[in-house]
Amino acid sequence: MIQYISADEAAMLVRSGDHIHWPCVSGAPEHLIEALVRRADRGDGQPLRDITISHFYTEGYADYTLPRYRGIFHLDSFFVGANVRQATQEGNADYIPCSLSETPRMIASGAVGCDVVLLMVSPPDSEGYVSLGTSVDYMPEAIERARIVIAQVNSYVPYTYGDSRIHTSRISAFVRHDVPLRPAAPSPLSDTDIAIGRHCAALIPDGATLQIGIGNIPTAVLAQLDGHRDLGIHSEMFSDSVIPLIEKGIINGSRKHTDPGKHVAMFLKGSQQLYDFAHRNTSVLMRSVGYTNNPAVIASNPRVVALNSAIQIDLSGQVCSDSIGPRIFSGSGGQLDFILGATYSDGGIPIIAMPSITAKGISKIVPTLTPGAGVVTPRTLVRWVVTEQGAVNLYGLSLAQRAKALISIAHPSVREQLEKECTA
Repeated sequence: MIQYISADEAAMLVRSGDHIHWPCVSGAPEHLIEALVRRADRGDGQPLRDITISHFYTEGYADYTLPRYRGIFHLDSFFVGANVRQATQEGNADYIPCSLSETPRMIASGAVGCDVVLLMVSPPDSEGYVSLGTSVDYMPEAIERARIVIAQVNSYVPYTYGDSRIHTSRISAFVRHDVPLRPAAPSPLSDTDIAIGRHCAALIPDGATLQIGIGNIPTAVLAQLDGHRDLGIHSEMFSDSVIPLIEKGIINGSRKHTDPGKHVAMFLKGSQQLYDFAHRNTSVLMRSVGYTNNPAVIASNPRVVALNSAIQIDLSGQVCSDSIGPRIFSGSGGQLDFILGATYSDGGIPIIAMPSITAKGISKIVPTLTPGAGVVTPRTLVRWVVTEQGAVNLYGLSLAQRAKALISIAHPSVREQLEKECTA
């Protein structure tokens, strides 16, 4: 029988100097996080100092990054979301550059500390297992390393299978708090999104295994796959957009060599419909990021289509997707993991897809990357590049040929200038 304590009591288990981890997106246990911040505000008992926090992409509550908590909390995130971006850029938080596939090893090796894990889980089943539900991340590895594991038990968390199942004996303290999961409503697709989606969909063969990410472009691609057959999913995440394709039998995983018939992901991001779809669904396999993003595992499936985006790409093919110049904007994420996996997959197709120009009229295809920009995917690995203007394959092209190809899919308003700068 589980004994529950309050969130405030659970927060008292944290010690100064601890390194704390929790899951991403809708899996973040905000009730526990808020209690941790309340403890810092109260200052009762042993005052907290020098707490390090790490996590992937999160949304919503992030008061622990506010300047007034300097010296108490410090965020070293593996990915920078909008809720912690300003704090990161202003020096109140920091970023650990890495491919996400490496995070379990960082934890297991002690390169990144792990003393406390905060979770949000489903109620336990008859065998004493709870489920991490929508976000597995690197939590199985963190749980093995941690001194204390605190779980918020929430009846709204879907029970999913794979690495998401954790036995209650691995959990130190339980807090009961039922609250609907944070939903993610899709944004309306623009004409640019639809055009990019059409160009990407034309590259996807029947029997492909798809990696799809966050944002409108993946949604636009999925919306144009009704004519395809026997597609599979092996991805960091997937959203509501896959459900109609699964229901129509277009996504069935039948041609996958690894995990055939399973829709594999590390986290889910979407509406309540997606969470209901995943609940007790044995075709949804939630795995640790050390598995989903392992390039060798990815490459074991044929015709892997890896769909990723970029902030900038230069005329030699170098891709920046984590910063605007030296200012960290997001993170490397799993881009390089999946680019490598697709590159070595039999018939694989790595794609960098992005609008040719920003909403402010700034070209995303540039002669050279902005000084200080990080190269997430080197030019040696970049193959297909897609904008609303078209698609080009850089594989086997010289530097001059690459520049010509990329200029052809740049926005028409900047092509002449790019040609001048390329030949200067």
